[in-house]
Amino acid sequence: MSDYAKGLEGVIANESKLSKVEGLEGKLSYLGYSIDELVEHCTFEEVTYLLHNGRLPTQPELTELENTLRNDRELSETMLLFLKSAPKDCSPMNVLRTCVSMLGLEDKRVKVGDLDTTANRQIALSIVAKTPVIIAAYHRFRQGLELPPIRTDLSEAASFLYLINGEEPTAAMTKTLDVAYILHADHGMNASTFSARVTIATLSDIYSAITSAIGTLKGPLHGGANECVIQMLNDIGDVSEVDAYLDACLAKKKKVMGIGHRVYRVLDPRAPHLRRMAIQLTDELGESKWIKMSERIAKVMLERKGLNANVDFYSATVYYSLGIPTDLFTPIFAISRSAGWTAQVLEQLKDNRLYRPLTHYTGPKLLMPVPPMSDR
Repeated sequence: MSDYAKGLEGVIANESKLSKVEGLEGKLSYLGYSIDELVEHCTFEEVTYLLHNGRLPTQPELTELENTLRNDRELSETMLLFLKSAPKDCSPMNVLRTCVSMLGLEDKRVKVGDLDTTANRQIALSIVAKTPVIIAAYHRFRQGLELPPIRTDLSEAASFLYLINGEEPTAAMTKTLDVAYILHADHGMNASTFSARVTIATLSDIYSAITSAIGTLKGPLHGGANECVIQMLNDIGDVSEVDAYLDACLAKKKKVMGIGHRVYRVLDPRAPHLRRMAIQLTDELGESKWIKMSERIAKVMLERKGLNANVDFYSATVYYSLGIPTDLFTPIFAISRSAGWTAQVLEQLKDNRLYRPLTHYTGPKLLMPVPPMSDR
């Protein structure tokens, strides 16, 4: 009988007010507000304020937050030079990880072991503001294009789409990405959030904590799953090939990307919102291929395996329909989760305790003498 939980499954490691994940019921809420309500009535900026301050903002408070984010988007010349010189074929997540670490080099407010709440809150918003610009700048530079002038009259979602495409997005495109941002903003003690909290618990700085989180999110078992969904859809090619593809996967016991979830035993509560957005984009753009394949996969997997589509499944279709390159899917996850990561870090510092779990040792039970070199 094992006396430990592999992968820390079911282990409660901390207390948090930020997000409540109810896996058996298929519910998700931020500070007592259902994501269904937040998606319907709020913007990503309002959700960022909620996560950072524990309540929804008044109009003056929201305006102040929006101005703070919009006026902190500019990157230093050193950062821009690095982004221009970075290899054009490397992972944008590697670039983002490195650049967030570089932000820590440039920011004079950063001190290891410093619990200056005001400075940390300012840094947290600066990370939220600069993360999308870093991603957009690298994407433009690797194509041999310049980054469009930073604008302060656009929302976070609209600004990112403008920066990567060089033209202002439609209201529908902006709303779609804004909803995706809200849905991905926080999600309990997931792997990347755990990484961030473990790092900041040592009284390292916020930039180090977010760098840890980005490195964790990169993996295909976490944030990288949405990239794998589009690769799967491309491999299938057409809705007429879906059943045969799934038959082959199930016969080989191969994972179908975007199906099932580690926590949710019923439908992922974020998936229906992204499904709706994917259908709306399909109607607007007139390209039904991706959503038709997605719908068929979801139907077959639910019927045959009792597994539902998760947030990665439909977010991939949404991003692809927006014309966003596949390797930017996980960085977009990082943009939205930057709000949650920084909020989790600030919360950790309020009542900090160093994480120090035990290990279930499985090595030799008896001590052994060290043999002389000639006998080894």
